[in-house]
Amino acid sequence: MSTPVPVPNTPQLLSAAAPLREAAVPLPLADVLIQDHFWTPRLQVNREQGIDIQYGHLQDVGALDALDFSHPQPPLPIPVINNNQVTPVMWWDSDIAKWIEAASYSLETHPDPRLENLVDDAVARLAKAQQADGYLNSYFTGREPDKRWTNERDWHELYCAGHLIEAAVAHVQATGKRTLLEVVERYVALIAQVYGPGPGQKRGYPGHEEIELALMKLYRISTNPEHLALAEYFVNERGQQPAYFDLEAVARGDNPASFAFGSNEYAQAHKPVREQNEVVGHAVRAMYLYAGMADLAAELGDTDLLAACERLWDDLTTKRLYITGGLGPSKDNEGFTFDYDLPNDTAYAETCAAIALVFWAQRMLAITGDGRYADEMERSLYNNVLAGVSLDGRKYFYDNVLESRGDNHRWDWHPCPCCPPNLLRLLTSFGAYVYSRTESQLWVNLYVAGEAQVQLAGQDVRLKVQTEYPWDGEITLTTELAQPATFILKLRIPGWSQGAALTVDGQAVDTQNDQGYVTLTREWKSGTEIRLSLPMPVQRVWAHPAVRADAGLVALQRGPVVYCLEETDVHQHLHQVVLPDTSEVTAHFEPSLLEGVTVLTAQGRYDLPSENMALYSSTPPGAETISVTAVPYYAWDNREPGEMRVWLRRS
Repeated sequence: MSTPVPVPNTPQLLSAAAPLREAAVPLPLADVLIQDHFWTPRLQVNREQGIDIQYGHLQDVGALDALDFSHPQPPLPIPVINNNQVTPVMWWDSDIAKWIEAASYSLETHPDPRLENLVDDAVARLAKAQQADGYLNSYFTGREPDKRWTNERDWHELYCAGHLIEAAVAHVQATGKRTLLEVVERYVALIAQVYGPGPGQKRGYPGHEEIELALMKLYRISTNPEHLALAEYFVNERGQQPAYFDLEAVARGDNPASFAFGSNEYAQAHKPVREQNEVVGHAVRAMYLYAGMADLAAELGDTDLLAACERLWDDLTTKRLYITGGLGPSKDNEGFTFDYDLPNDTAYAETCAAIALVFWAQRMLAITGDGRYADEMERSLYNNVLAGVSLDGRKYFYDNVLESRGDNHRWDWHPCPCCPPNLLRLLTSFGAYVYSRTESQLWVNLYVAGEAQVQLAGQDVRLKVQTEYPWDGEITLTTELAQPATFILKLRIPGWSQGAALTVDGQAVDTQNDQGYVTLTREWKSGTEIRLSLPMPVQRVWAHPAVRADAGLVALQRGPVVYCLEETDVHQHLHQVVLPDTSEVTAHFEPSLLEGVTVLTAQGRYDLPSENMALYSSTPPGAETISVTAVPYYAWDNREPGEMRVWLRRS
């Protein structure tokens, strides 16, 4: 591989403050062992089924072959979606990259020579497809090379580049092989030549954000300040006036006013990011942007940028987030509309958006140490994210409704298959979300059976965890270390939990917590046993009165898990089912149902038409008492097709 090309006019860093706090970084995947009755089967299916299935799809659709330019590849017909021209193959490179990233995470925890050979082949194809100047995009190189860098608003060059960067970072960390890393280093050098504030450069940025957070990952393994500078440029330039997307449209002969999605809010480019107060536009783009902003704020000690992230977080979680951790109610823009607009039967709640929310939440948690970010990370993981894939790992949801008449089902693949490889990479890297650490602290963010290994106080420390979470709130943690040592253990008390109890070697410990974490500072010995009890009663949840779609309705939650009704259990039309406020809801575990779940049962009411009842009547309908069974939302649509509802009528 040749030496990276020089980078003239590299954007200079605008900030140079100290990091915001001691970074709480995830543990390396190889140092986290998951032996959990809930997560292990899902991770195993993802690894043993999902990786091969998705590789087969990439072969079948021609994504891998598109990297071979030995034969002409004529421009494809451009399909129209929502009056916007979209060419699926424009983001094939991102699908390949996410697959490589996921496979690399898998190799880090489960070495597999066969899989490594497949990854090596995909990397070799990408390296061969790279152009002499460093450019790497199979669509534009193979089909429309004259349109490079002409439409960042609608097309996906920088988005695909970002995923290639993330894949390269994961690949070198898992295997030590630098081939893909060297490829993306050359590509990033070219991008830094094209975009920036210098003479002859484009004052542009991506329409679909992603490269910002990817560049931060690249910077952290390379320590190359040019990568940090480019990430900062993309974040700071976004939304500056005159609007780059409008100038770009005029330059290619388009009318900016004819943009199918109305305004630059769609891509969060309507104003500079530090001035943004509301979460707007395309949901996935927004979450990726905010994750990149959080990374940059942490690295540069940029309190203004962090403040923008916190304002946007508050806007999302107080006005625009589904109970399942889904976000973005509208199919029209795959994103946000207005405050408290959270329809259930038309919810979009794209799987990718919930995954990207997990990324953002993890970063905000690392910066602030505030458990509210872990709460939302957990909410999305156990609900919207897991609902995106079937229990057998073969079918996927793109959008995640909270109410269905029975016509919503997962699919094998999709014209825009961004969600399956996104799920694949999140689940193969799941261990990175369970624990985090600083120089002297180990944080337990999620309660998952298994163990963590970490260097603290100059020696190896193992923390073993036993639990049946999320079905049971009893958690036992045991320390193993060669010599007694003093360090800090931080245990999360979830926001949904009330009445938590904690003991260390049988002695009660106050669960008074700081921002959702109990801090245990002591000299630890091998065999010290910590018992944390998180009561898990069934909770009725009511929406804010401004949420029209949920007026007069109630949802059920137990621990982090949100529940729903399915027609196959209730055998009735679900909109006619009423859950009285006075009905006791009980929980019990069903080991043979949906691979083992805790179900909720209650006595409900079923509204029936009275005899000869007209379409409209001055007398109320009749009713009968029925048994109501609720199952976890993530597991719906894995049995007989039928209706589904999260929000239930109440009396």
